[in-house]
Amino acid sequence: MLSRIAESLFWIGRYIERSDGTARILDVHLQLLLEDPWIDEDTACRSLLNVMGSLPPDGPELVGREDVLQRLAVDRMNPSSIAYSVTSARENARRAREIVSTELWECLNATNSRMPRRLQSDKVHEFFQWARERAALAVGIVDSSTSRDEAWQFFTLGRSIERADMTARLLATRSLTEVSGPSWTTILRSCGAYEAYLRTYRGIPSARNAAEFLLLDRLFPRSIIYSIQQAEGCMSAIDPRADRVGHSNNVLRALGRIRNDLEYKPVADILSDLPDEMERVQVVTREASEAIRQRFFPTQAEPSWIGEIS
Repeated sequence: MLSRIAESLFWIGRYIERSDGTARILDVHLQLLLEDPWIDEDTACRSLLNVMGSLPPDGPELVGREDVLQRLAVDRMNPSSIAYSVTSARENARRAREIVSTELWECLNATNSRMPRRLQSDKVHEFFQWARERAALAVGIVDSSTSRDEAWQFFTLGRSIERADMTARLLATRSLTEVSGPSWTTILRSCGAYEAYLRTYRGIPSARNAAEFLLLDRLFPRSIIYSIQQAEGCMSAIDPRADRVGHSNNVLRALGRIRNDLEYKPVADILSDLPDEMERVQVVTREASEAIRQRFFPTQAEPSWIGEIS
C-alpha cells in the first residue's frame, strides 16, 4: 500500500475517534458545571482545556463554559476541537479517495458540512450526541464494508491508539477540581460502559472497580488495555516480521511497555496518582504514533495535539 494512503487511513481512524472522545469528555464535564454550584468554573474550565491539550488564555480574564465550547467543540482552527477532527477526517478521506468507500466518504462529507459554527446553550447536549452518533456511523460503515486487509488494519490501528489516549484523558479529568469531580458512575456512562460494568461487577461502581474496568478489562472495547492489545494486533498483521525479533520494533516496544506497567501495577497505586499515570499513557501513545510515522510515513509531518511536543 502507498505510504500516502496508509497515512490517510491511519489519521481518518484517529480523527473519528478523537471527535467521539472529545464529545464524551465535554458532555460529562460541562453538565457537571451546570449541576454542581460549588465548582469554581474558571479553575475547572482551565483544567479541562489543559487536559485536552488546548492551552487556556493567559491573563486575568475568567474562562467559562462558553469559552470551552468555542475552543473544543466548534473552533475549526484548534486541533483539539471536534470540528477540526471532523474536517481533518474528511480531508484525509479525500486524499485516499481511491481506497475509501463511497459510503464513508459521503458520511464524512455530510458530517463536515453540517458541523455548526456556533452552539446554542440549550442545544449543547444534542450536539454532543449528534457528534457521537456520526462517529459511530463512520466506524460502522468501515467495519461492515471493508476487507480485513492493510487498509482496515491502518484504520483500526489509528482508532485504537487514539481510543487509549482519549480514555486516559477522560480518567485524568476525574479530579479536575479540588472540590469535586464527576462520579465514577458518570464516567462509566460517558464511555458507554455502565451496563457492561454492572454485568461484570454486579454492584454500585466503586473507585477501584470502575478504574480497574476502564484500565484493565480485556473484553471491554473502550478500556485502555483492550485498545493497546488491538493496536498490537494490527501492528503484527501489518508487519508480520515485527514479533520475530524480540522487542526491536519501536511501536510494539512502546505499546508493550505501557501495557505491562498497567497490568502489573496495583490498581490502588494507579488511583493514588491517577493524573500522572494517565499522562504517562498519553506520552506512550505519542511515542507509538511517532514510531508508526517514522516506520510507515517517513515523508509526512504528523498532525498532533497542541502542546504534544515540548
